[in-house]
Amino acid sequence: MVGKFGPVLVLAAVAMLLPVAACSADATLVGVSYGDFMQAPHASRQVTVPEGTSVDVSLYSNRTSGFQWEVPYVSDETVLEHVDSRFTGLYDDTVSDPMLPGKDVFAFQTIGEGQTAVEFRYSRPWEGGQTGVWTFTLVVNVE
Repeated sequence: MVGKFGPVLVLAAVAMLLPVAACSADATLVGVSYGDFMQAPHASRQVTVPEGTSVDVSLYSNRTSGFQWEVPYVSDETVLEHVDSRFTGLYDDTVSDPMLPGKDVFAFQTIGEGQTAVEFRYSRPWEGGQTGVWTFTLVVNVE
């Protein structure tokens, strides 16, 4: 017997297994879920992409906790440019209620060949607030 909350729990479990959000069809997508950060609060990944493509990074976020993702730092802006940021729902990219956990999605465009690192820090932005509780570093190789 599943009970009245069974379908909701199953949906939540399935959605937590999906680390990335829908994005433009030609974008390389990198996602880090809540579960990923619980296993490794300081995560990193590496991707290789062709010049002229976009890279979207989807990071779990819970704004009601006071934490937020800082503006990402791109080590070489001649290789990769930060072009957009948006907050989406955790299970539905069209829902963006800031009172619910969701994902911050950062869009980047490759603009030259080379290698760059993008650093993300999940912090409480006020004076004396915790900084870098979670971090994510993405190394992007553009060919």
